[in-house]
Amino acid sequence: MPLQFATETDLKTDEAITLYIASGIKRPTDQPERMQRMLQHANLIITARHQGKLVGLARCLTDYSFVVYIADLLVDKAWQQQGIGARLLAEVQRVTGPQVQQLLLSVPTAMAYYPQQGFSPLTNAFAIGRKE
Repeated sequence: MPLQFATETDLKTDEAITLYIASGIKRPTDQPERMQRMLQHANLIITARHQGKLVGLARCLTDYSFVVYIADLLVDKAWQQQGIGARLLAEVQRVTGPQVQQLLLSVPTAMAYYPQQGFSPLTNAFAIGRKE
């Protein structure tokens, strides 16, 4: 059965936490209330599923007219290297439209991945780190 990609509005927190852990991405998975808020306040979540099992997701914040911030792009380690991340990014662009700029922050280990997906590095960004 092929992978199913969809926009989801009511992703279960425990299911998402399982995927975050399986992907290796560092998020506060030991704080389910915080994870729930992260999911609840994202206004675009695109998922990849195989036979109903969540194997990838893109968690985004967007205005659907100018910019989309891809807060998380993750794929279960057992499913990586199969183009799922690229398909999730393509779905983000399909849903938000060609007039919407895609932005994201990369973990150091994925810096080589994003240029392969058409992203350009930026030198004009600023951040204030989390206190907790």
